[in-house]
Amino acid sequence: MKQKQVLVIEDDASIRRGVVDALTFGGYATLEADNGDDGLDLSLTATYDLLLLDLVLPGRDGLDILEELRSARPAQPVIVMTARGEESDRVRGLQLGADDYVVKPFSVKELLARVEAVLRRSAERPSDVLTLDLGDGRVDLARREVLFTGGGRSELSEREVQLLRYLAANAGRAVSREEILTRVWGIDPTGVETRTIDMHVARLREKIRDDKASPQWILTVRGKGYMFAGNEVSP
Repeated sequence: MKQKQVLVIEDDASIRRGVVDALTFGGYATLEADNGDDGLDLSLTATYDLLLLDLVLPGRDGLDILEELRSARPAQPVIVMTARGEESDRVRGLQLGADDYVVKPFSVKELLARVEAVLRRSAERPSDVLTLDLGDGRVDLARREVLFTGGGRSELSEREVQLLRYLAANAGRAVSREEILTRVWGIDPTGVETRTIDMHVARLREKIRDDKASPQWILTVRGKGYMFAGNEVSP
């Protein structure tokens, strides 16, 4: 099996060395950057399976890197690293498309567990959930893309695929933001700003060309959450 490679962007030398040593112990290859400018360059040009991203960096900060990376590589798995108490940064990271986060200081066991979980989610493609027909567009969930009958294509991030798959699997039922955080994000929704769900739904609507003023497929259910109005995903 090919060895997975993790890009670590962290300016604190002792923390970076600890993270790299833990990943090496866990069987991963690593790339490193100690500042935001080099980190951004590596994140956009290197080949890697997962990015571990500190948010407070010299040069470009982690949120800038995440925003540019999501534009260039929507499906790239990312875990953000934040200091205890930086809840607003964690929330902003999730809003920008981070797959997970770890709070410093963290244990080797926790770090490896989160890395393994994100990589596993990224690799999994249920065989019974493949496509969605959305009028003038067809979503291929395995390829993470939307192809439109009149021409054009949109690429979906891993998180957007997971969100769309979950909503479609529960078609016709209002799904709360807290349920989405629990079942799709895999995190405890307590204390987490659910605005991150609204941001992801807005981007997903844009990519599938669902009119935000009068959506046809992903409906807002006031006081409850969101509901997929089409048919379930098909094999």
